[in-house]
Amino acid sequence: MTIHHLAIWTFRLEELKTFYTTYFKGKSNEKYINPQKGFESYFISFNGGATLELMSRTDIQHAPIEENRQGLTHFAFSFDSKEEVLQTTELLRTKGYIIASEPRTSGDGYFESVILDPDGNRIECVYIV
Repeated sequence: MTIHHLAIWTFRLEELKTFYTTYFKGKSNEKYINPQKGFESYFISFNGGATLELMSRTDIQHAPIEENRQGLTHFAFSFDSKEEVLQTTELLRTKGYIIASEPRTSGDGYFESVILDPDGNRIECVYIV
């Protein structure tokens, strides 16, 4: 059994699509639109299997994303090297994205940084040392 996809509600559908396709090498499908429900979405696929569904609907709630809250707190992309984690982190920093955790080796043996996407979702950039 594998994870098929994760889903994110957003008010910035196009901006998130661009973020994940540009900086994390995702491939997007054509936008799905359901005008009766005011719903739009993209599926972004990545090498390795799981996909990310970006969804927007006219009646979703706007609530801030807190780091220490119940529920999904982050998801991670694996990288091929420590250098690739460093390069991606610095690229995103220069583009104005928030680096929530600077690159470091964690106690469980990962080299990682944490980036916030345009909506504040936490993304770990991980290389297994």
